[in-house]
Amino acid sequence: MSEPIPVHLLTGFLGSGKTTLLNHMLRSPEYADCAVLVNEFGDVAVDHHLIEAVPGDVVLLPSGCICCTVRGDLAEAIRSLHARRDAGTVPAFTRMVIETTGLADPTPVLSTLMHERVIRHHFRVGTVITTVDAVNAATTLQRFPEALKQIAVADRIVVTKTDLAAPEAVQALRARLAGMNGLALLLESAGAPPAAAWLLGEEGGAGPSHRAPERAPLGTHRSLVREAGAHASGVASFSLDLDGPMDWTVFGVWLSLLLHAHGDRVLRVKGLLDVAGTERPVVVHGVQHLIHPPTHLAAWPAGERRSRLVFITQGLAPDLIRRSLSAFLAALSPRTAREAMNA
Repeated sequence: MSEPIPVHLLTGFLGSGKTTLLNHMLRSPEYADCAVLVNEFGDVAVDHHLIEAVPGDVVLLPSGCICCTVRGDLAEAIRSLHARRDAGTVPAFTRMVIETTGLADPTPVLSTLMHERVIRHHFRVGTVITTVDAVNAATTLQRFPEALKQIAVADRIVVTKTDLAAPEAVQALRARLAGMNGLALLLESAGAPPAAAWLLGEEGGAGPSHRAPERAPLGTHRSLVREAGAHASGVASFSLDLDGPMDWTVFGVWLSLLLHAHGDRVLRVKGLLDVAGTERPVVVHGVQHLIHPPTHLAAWPAGERRSRLVFITQGLAPDLIRRSLSAFLAALSPRTAREAMNA
Protein backbone atom coordinates (compact mmCIF):
# COMPACT_ATOMS: atom_id res chain seq x y z
CA MET A 1 0.00 0.00 0.00
CA SER A 2 1.36 3.41 -1.00
CA GLU A 3 2.11 6.10 1.55
CA PRO A 4 -0.80 8.46 2.37
CA ILE A 5 -0.74 11.71 0.39
CA PRO A 6 -0.14 14.80 2.58
CA VAL A 7 -2.87 17.43 2.44
CA HIS A 8 -1.67 20.93 3.32
CA LEU A 9 -4.16 23.57 4.42
CA LEU A 10 -3.70 27.20 3.32
CA THR A 11 -5.75 29.55 5.44
CA GLY A 12 -5.75 33.16 6.61
CA PHE A 13 -8.16 36.04 7.08
CA LEU A 14 -9.74 38.06 4.27
CA GLY A 15 -7.16 40.07 2.34
CA SER A 16 -4.17 38.53 4.12
CA GLY A 17 -2.54 37.28 0.91
CA LYS A 18 -3.59 33.61 0.62
CA THR A 19 -4.30 33.77 -3.11
CA THR A 20 -1.09 35.71 -3.79
CA LEU A 21 0.87 33.04 -1.98
CA LEU A 22 -1.02 30.28 -3.79
CA ASN A 23 -0.29 31.86 -7.17
CA HIS A 24 3.39 31.96 -6.23
CA MET A 25 3.23 28.29 -5.25
CA LEU A 26 1.62 27.25 -8.53
CA ARG A 27 4.15 29.17 -10.62
CA SER A 28 7.07 27.51 -8.88
CA PRO A 29 8.53 24.19 -10.13
CA GLU A 30 8.79 23.12 -6.48
CA TYR A 31 5.00 22.64 -6.47
CA ALA A 32 4.65 20.88 -9.82
CA ASP A 33 3.29 17.68 -8.23
CA CYS A 34 0.50 19.41 -6.26
CA ALA A 35 -3.22 19.23 -6.71
CA VAL A 36 -5.05 22.28 -5.35
CA LEU A 37 -8.60 22.67 -4.10
CA VAL A 38 -9.98 26.22 -4.06
CA ASN A 39 -13.35 27.97 -4.01
CA GLU A 40 -12.90 30.54 -6.78
CA PHE A 41 -10.91 29.60 -9.87
CA GLY A 42 -11.07 33.17 -11.17
CA ASP A 43 -8.75 34.31 -8.38
CA VAL A 44 -6.05 31.80 -9.30
CA ALA A 45 -4.40 33.29 -12.37
CA VAL A 46 -2.17 30.42 -13.42
CA ASP A 47 -2.31 27.43 -15.75
CA HIS A 48 -0.88 24.13 -14.54
CA HIS A 49 -1.57 20.42 -14.79
CA LEU A 50 -4.82 19.50 -13.02
CA ILE A 51 -8.18 21.18 -13.41
CA GLU A 52 -11.77 20.18 -13.85
CA ALA A 53 -13.01 20.99 -17.38
CA VAL A 54 -9.92 22.98 -18.54
CA PRO A 55 -6.16 22.37 -18.34
CA GLY A 56 -4.52 23.57 -15.17
CA ASP A 57 -3.49 22.63 -11.63
CA VAL A 58 -6.71 23.46 -9.79
CA VAL A 59 -9.80 21.38 -9.06
CA LEU A 60 -12.78 23.64 -8.46
CA LEU A 61 -15.48 23.33 -5.80
CA PRO A 62 -18.86 25.09 -5.90
CA SER A 63 -18.68 28.62 -4.53
CA GLY A 64 -18.89 28.91 -0.77
CA CYS A 65 -16.84 28.03 2.28
CA ILE A 66 -15.23 24.64 1.83
CA CYS A 67 -14.92 24.12 5.55
CA CYS A 68 -18.60 24.56 6.40
CA THR A 69 -21.35 25.25 3.84
CA VAL A 70 -19.87 22.95 1.16
CA ARG A 71 -18.04 20.55 3.45
CA GLY A 72 -19.66 17.55 1.78
CA ASP A 73 -18.42 18.74 -1.60
CA LEU A 74 -14.90 18.96 -0.21
CA ALA A 75 -14.91 15.29 0.75
CA GLU A 76 -16.41 14.31 -2.61
CA ALA A 77 -13.85 16.40 -4.51
CA ILE A 78 -10.96 14.73 -2.69
CA ARG A 79 -12.35 11.23 -3.29
CA SER A 80 -13.06 11.97 -6.95
CA LEU A 81 -9.61 13.42 -7.54
CA HIS A 82 -7.96 10.38 -5.99
CA ALA A 83 -10.05 8.05 -8.17
CA ARG A 84 -8.99 9.94 -11.31
CA ARG A 85 -5.39 9.80 -10.14
CA ASP A 86 -5.63 6.01 -9.82
CA ALA A 87 -7.31 5.79 -13.22
CA GLY A 88 -4.54 7.84 -14.83
CA THR A 89 -6.84 10.57 -16.11
CA VAL A 90 -4.89 13.17 -14.15
CA PRO A 91 -1.16 13.24 -13.32
CA ALA A 92 -0.08 11.31 -10.23
CA PHE A 93 0.17 14.21 -7.77
CA THR A 94 2.05 13.49 -4.54
CA ARG A 95 0.57 16.23 -2.35
CA MET A 96 -2.51 18.41 -2.12
CA VAL A 97 -3.17 21.99 -1.01
CA ILE A 98 -6.61 23.19 0.12
CA GLU A 99 -7.22 26.94 0.23
CA THR A 100 -9.99 27.98 2.62
CA THR A 101 -12.05 31.13 2.50
CA GLY A 102 -10.94 34.08 4.62
CA LEU A 103 -13.72 33.60 7.17
CA ALA A 104 -13.13 29.87 7.59
CA ASP A 105 -12.49 28.01 10.81
CA PRO A 106 -9.94 25.40 9.65
CA THR A 107 -11.05 22.79 12.20
CA PRO A 108 -13.90 21.23 10.14
CA VAL A 109 -11.52 20.72 7.21
CA LEU A 110 -9.06 18.94 9.50
CA SER A 111 -11.94 16.86 10.85
CA THR A 112 -12.87 15.76 7.32
CA LEU A 113 -9.29 14.72 6.59
CA MET A 114 -8.91 12.85 9.87
CA HIS A 115 -12.26 11.11 10.19
CA GLU A 116 -13.81 10.54 6.75
CA ARG A 117 -13.20 6.82 6.24
CA VAL A 118 -12.08 6.73 2.60
CA ILE A 119 -10.08 9.95 2.78
CA ARG A 120 -8.05 9.01 5.84
CA HIS A 121 -7.08 5.73 4.14
CA HIS A 122 -5.40 7.57 1.24
CA PHE A 123 -4.52 10.98 2.70
CA ARG A 124 -2.99 12.45 5.85
CA VAL A 125 -2.92 15.92 7.36
CA GLY A 126 0.18 17.82 6.28
CA THR A 127 1.04 21.35 7.40
CA VAL A 128 -1.39 24.17 8.16
CA ILE A 129 -0.16 27.43 6.58
CA THR A 130 -1.72 30.68 7.82
CA THR A 131 -1.18 34.08 6.24
CA VAL A 132 -1.30 37.18 8.48
CA ASP A 133 -1.52 40.73 7.11
CA ALA A 134 1.08 42.94 8.83
CA VAL A 135 -0.90 46.09 8.00
CA ASN A 136 -4.31 45.09 9.37
CA ALA A 137 -3.51 42.29 11.82
CA ALA A 138 -4.05 44.31 15.02
CA THR A 139 -7.62 45.22 14.07
CA THR A 140 -8.40 41.80 12.62
CA LEU A 141 -7.27 39.89 15.69
CA GLN A 142 -9.33 42.14 17.94
CA ARG A 143 -12.57 41.83 15.95
CA PHE A 144 -12.65 38.37 14.37
CA PRO A 145 -12.32 35.08 16.32
CA GLU A 146 -11.84 33.18 13.06
CA ALA A 147 -8.45 34.85 12.61
CA LEU A 148 -7.39 33.70 16.08
CA LYS A 149 -8.27 30.08 15.30
CA GLN A 150 -6.43 30.25 11.98
CA ILE A 151 -3.27 31.34 13.81
CA ALA A 152 -3.69 28.87 16.66
CA VAL A 153 -3.80 25.77 14.41
CA ALA A 154 -0.94 26.91 12.15
CA ASP A 155 2.29 25.00 11.61
CA ARG A 156 3.59 27.85 9.44
CA ILE A 157 2.65 31.51 9.88
CA VAL A 158 3.47 33.67 6.86
CA VAL A 159 3.49 37.40 7.67
CA THR A 160 2.55 39.31 4.51
CA LYS A 161 2.75 42.99 3.47
CA THR A 162 5.72 43.65 5.75
CA ASP A 163 7.02 46.08 3.13
CA LEU A 164 3.89 48.22 3.64
CA ALA A 165 3.96 48.31 7.44
CA ALA A 166 6.20 50.24 9.82
CA PRO A 167 9.17 48.17 11.04
CA GLU A 168 8.14 48.59 14.68
CA ALA A 169 4.63 47.36 13.86
CA VAL A 170 6.05 44.27 12.15
CA GLN A 171 8.29 43.57 15.12
CA ALA A 172 5.37 43.91 17.54
CA LEU A 173 3.23 41.60 15.39
CA ARG A 174 5.92 38.93 15.25
CA ALA A 175 6.23 39.04 19.04
CA ARG A 176 2.47 38.75 19.41
CA LEU A 177 2.25 35.81 17.00
CA ALA A 178 5.04 34.03 18.86
CA GLY A 179 3.07 34.52 22.05
CA MET A 180 -0.11 33.14 20.51
CA ASN A 181 1.46 30.13 18.78
CA GLY A 182 5.04 29.35 19.69
CA LEU A 183 4.76 25.99 17.89
CA ALA A 184 4.64 27.55 14.42
CA LEU A 185 7.52 28.52 12.16
CA LEU A 186 7.35 32.26 11.53
CA LEU A 187 8.06 33.36 7.96
CA GLU A 188 7.73 36.50 5.81
CA SER A 189 6.66 36.65 2.18
CA ALA A 190 7.38 40.22 1.04
CA GLY A 191 9.91 40.17 -1.80
CA ALA A 192 10.84 36.49 -1.50
CA PRO A 193 7.98 34.08 -0.70
CA PRO A 194 9.03 31.05 1.37
CA ALA A 195 10.24 27.97 -0.46
CA ALA A 196 8.20 24.78 -0.66
CA ALA A 197 10.58 23.02 1.71
CA TRP A 198 9.67 25.37 4.55
CA LEU A 199 5.99 25.83 3.75
CA LEU A 200 5.22 22.13 3.39
CA GLY A 201 7.27 20.83 6.28
CA GLU A 202 10.42 19.74 4.51
CA GLU A 203 12.91 21.92 6.37
CA GLY A 204 16.46 21.76 5.15
CA GLY A 205 15.71 22.03 1.44
CA ALA A 206 15.33 25.78 1.25
CA GLY A 207 17.71 27.87 -0.78
CA PRO A 208 20.09 30.50 0.60
CA SER A 209 17.98 33.39 -0.69
CA HIS A 210 15.30 32.78 1.94
CA ARG A 211 15.45 33.92 5.53
CA ALA A 212 15.70 31.15 8.07
CA PRO A 213 12.37 30.53 9.85
CA GLU A 214 11.91 31.31 13.51
CA ARG A 215 10.39 29.01 16.09
CA ALA A 216 9.89 30.00 19.71
CA PRO A 217 11.75 27.57 22.01
CA LEU A 218 9.41 25.41 24.06
CA GLY A 219 11.08 26.59 27.23
CA THR A 220 9.89 30.15 26.64
CA HIS A 221 6.19 29.41 26.73
CA ARG A 222 5.69 30.23 30.40
CA SER A 223 6.95 33.77 29.83
CA LEU A 224 4.77 34.02 26.73
CA VAL A 225 1.63 33.43 28.78
CA ARG A 226 1.92 36.92 30.23
CA GLU A 227 2.52 38.49 26.84
CA ALA A 228 -0.39 36.78 25.09
CA GLY A 229 -2.71 37.38 28.05
CA ALA A 230 -2.18 41.13 27.76
CA HIS A 231 -4.09 41.20 24.47
CA ALA A 232 -7.86 41.51 24.13
CA SER A 233 -7.98 38.20 22.28
CA GLY A 234 -7.39 36.24 25.48
CA VAL A 235 -5.20 33.73 23.59
CA ALA A 236 -2.36 32.27 25.64
CA SER A 237 0.42 29.84 24.81
CA PHE A 238 2.00 27.91 27.67
CA SER A 239 3.71 24.60 28.36
CA LEU A 240 3.43 21.80 30.89
CA ASP A 241 6.60 19.89 31.78
CA LEU A 242 6.09 16.50 33.42
CA ASP A 243 8.76 14.34 35.03
CA GLY A 244 8.69 10.54 34.94
CA PRO A 245 6.92 8.06 32.62
CA MET A 246 3.22 8.67 31.94
CA ASP A 247 0.54 5.97 31.80
CA TRP A 248 -0.95 6.35 28.33
CA THR A 249 -4.47 5.27 29.28
CA VAL A 250 -4.70 7.69 32.20
CA PHE A 251 -3.42 10.57 30.09
CA GLY A 252 -5.77 9.67 27.21
CA VAL A 253 -8.81 9.76 29.47
CA TRP A 254 -7.78 13.14 30.89
CA LEU A 255 -7.14 14.72 27.48
CA SER A 256 -10.40 13.34 26.06
CA LEU A 257 -12.39 14.75 28.98
CA LEU A 258 -10.58 18.10 28.74
CA LEU A 259 -11.32 18.52 25.03
CA HIS A 260 -14.89 17.30 25.45
CA ALA A 261 -15.55 19.91 28.13
CA HIS A 262 -13.37 22.81 26.89
CA GLY A 263 -12.51 21.99 23.26
CA ASP A 264 -13.84 25.32 22.01
CA ARG A 265 -11.31 27.09 24.22
CA VAL A 266 -8.39 24.67 23.75
CA LEU A 267 -7.43 25.87 20.29
CA ARG A 268 -4.48 23.52 20.08
CA VAL A 269 -2.38 21.12 22.14
CA LYS A 270 0.81 19.49 20.95
CA GLY A 271 3.82 17.87 22.52
CA LEU A 272 5.90 14.82 23.39
CA LEU A 273 5.06 12.27 26.07
CA ASP A 274 7.34 9.92 27.95
CA VAL A 275 5.00 6.92 27.99
CA ALA A 276 5.64 4.02 30.33
CA GLY A 277 6.76 0.89 28.50
CA THR A 278 8.24 2.60 25.42
CA GLU A 279 11.66 4.12 24.82
CA ARG A 280 10.52 6.46 22.05
CA PRO A 281 8.61 9.72 22.53
CA VAL A 282 4.91 9.73 21.65
CA VAL A 283 3.67 12.76 19.70
CA VAL A 284 0.34 14.16 20.91
CA HIS A 285 -1.62 16.61 18.76
CA GLY A 286 -5.14 17.96 19.24
CA VAL A 287 -7.15 20.80 17.66
CA GLN A 288 -10.21 21.88 19.66
CA HIS A 289 -12.36 18.72 19.97
CA LEU A 290 -10.18 16.68 17.59
CA ILE A 291 -7.31 14.40 18.62
CA HIS A 292 -4.88 13.21 15.95
CA PRO A 293 -3.81 9.55 16.13
CA PRO A 294 -0.64 9.40 18.26
CA THR A 295 2.68 8.74 16.52
CA HIS A 296 6.21 7.87 17.67
CA LEU A 297 9.44 9.71 16.97
CA ALA A 298 12.58 7.69 16.32
CA ALA A 299 14.36 9.20 19.35
CA TRP A 300 14.14 11.94 21.94
CA PRO A 301 15.44 15.33 20.70
CA ALA A 302 18.81 16.34 22.13
CA GLY A 303 18.73 13.34 24.45
CA GLU A 304 16.15 14.96 26.75
CA ARG A 305 13.59 12.44 27.96
CA ARG A 306 10.80 14.50 29.48
CA SER A 307 7.12 14.98 28.71
CA ARG A 308 6.27 18.46 27.49
CA LEU A 309 2.87 19.66 26.28
CA VAL A 310 2.24 23.05 24.68
CA PHE A 311 -1.28 24.47 24.89
CA ILE A 312 -2.81 27.35 22.96
CA THR A 313 -6.02 28.40 24.72
CA GLN A 314 -8.53 31.21 24.67
CA GLY A 315 -10.14 32.31 27.92
CA LEU A 316 -8.93 29.24 29.80
CA ALA A 317 -6.48 29.79 32.63
CA PRO A 318 -3.20 27.82 32.37
CA ASP A 319 -3.30 27.05 36.11
CA LEU A 320 -6.69 25.39 35.69
CA ILE A 321 -5.25 22.91 33.18
CA ARG A 322 -2.17 22.29 35.31
CA ARG A 323 -4.24 21.60 38.43
CA SER A 324 -6.65 19.42 36.47
CA LEU A 325 -3.92 17.15 35.12
CA SER A 326 -2.14 16.95 38.46
CA ALA A 327 -5.33 16.00 40.31
CA PHE A 328 -6.31 13.50 37.64
CA LEU A 329 -2.96 11.73 37.71
CA ALA A 330 -3.03 11.56 41.50
CA ALA A 331 -6.58 10.22 41.70
CA LEU A 332 -6.90 7.82 38.78
CA SER A 333 -5.08 4.50 38.56
CA PRO A 334 -4.34 2.89 35.17
CA ARG A 335 -6.99 0.22 35.82
CA THR A 336 -9.64 2.80 36.69
CA ALA A 337 -8.70 4.77 33.59
CA ARG A 338 -9.15 1.76 31.33
CA GLU A 339 -12.55 1.08 32.86
CA ALA A 340 -13.54 4.71 32.29
CA MET A 341 -12.34 4.54 28.68
CA ASN A 342 -14.41 1.41 28.01
CA ALA A 343 -17.53 2.70 29.76
